[in-house]
Amino acid sequence: MTGFLDYVPGSSVLHRLDPLTKLVLSLGICVAAFVSDDLIFLLVLIALDILLGVLGGVFQKALRLLSGLLKLSVFLFLLQVLFVRSGTVLFELGILKITLDGLFVGARLVLRLTAATLPLQLLLSVTQLSDLSGVLVQRLFVPYKYAFTLTTAIRFIPVFAAEMSGIIEAQTARGVEFDTKNPVKKIGLILPLCVPLLISSVGKIHESAAAAELRGFTLRTRESQSKRYVFVPADYAFLIFTVLLIAAGILF
Repeated sequence: MTGFLDYVPGSSVLHRLDPLTKLVLSLGICVAAFVSDDLIFLLVLIALDILLGVLGGVFQKALRLLSGLLKLSVFLFLLQVLFVRSGTVLFELGILKITLDGLFVGARLVLRLTAATLPLQLLLSVTQLSDLSGVLVQRLFVPYKYAFTLTTAIRFIPVFAAEMSGIIEAQTARGVEFDTKNPVKKIGLILPLCVPLLISSVGKIHESAAAAELRGFTLRTRESQSKRYVFVPADYAFLIFTVLLIAAGILF
């Protein structure tokens, strides 16, 4: 099973788009989510994210991420409902007070989080990181070192996650019970594992730095890019759609 940050090969509409177009589209959906206060519009953005997952052939990954976000969303929603005490009181029992503003703020926070997170994951699923760094350097004039640092950090996320999973499995084989339902106890068990993870991560980073140095990393410039990126009509259509989406977010 591929990780949620892994690239999924394909020839879909999203795969064929220019990496810069996909980046602008993802950021445009995020901006539209944060400038709009309308709950229905935020739901439309989430539906749009799912539709993009269908167009990119990563529908199952989009659903898995949506499922994971829902678990976090429930916690955030409850926090807003319990701590936002302004507005019309709908229910009150002692110090517990649920207000209309609390429900609205909680729902808006959850929908914004979901609508703004999904497109970034979809971007990474249909774009190779080498193309992402290439377009940052060639089109946006980002220094190669910074573009390489960004894409390398993204590459290391699933590596570190797999490393942590291996450490937990090793500790479980030694009798450590990580399946406890007590969140405080679970955090206490996981925190000491950060030390071996840090040691392992430093080693991997050192190996990657040495490999990059041997491949002439310090000599790379913008002119070193061998691949050229060209806009096609579909790119212009998606860019116009992104502008209209942001304008709709401002209107709502």
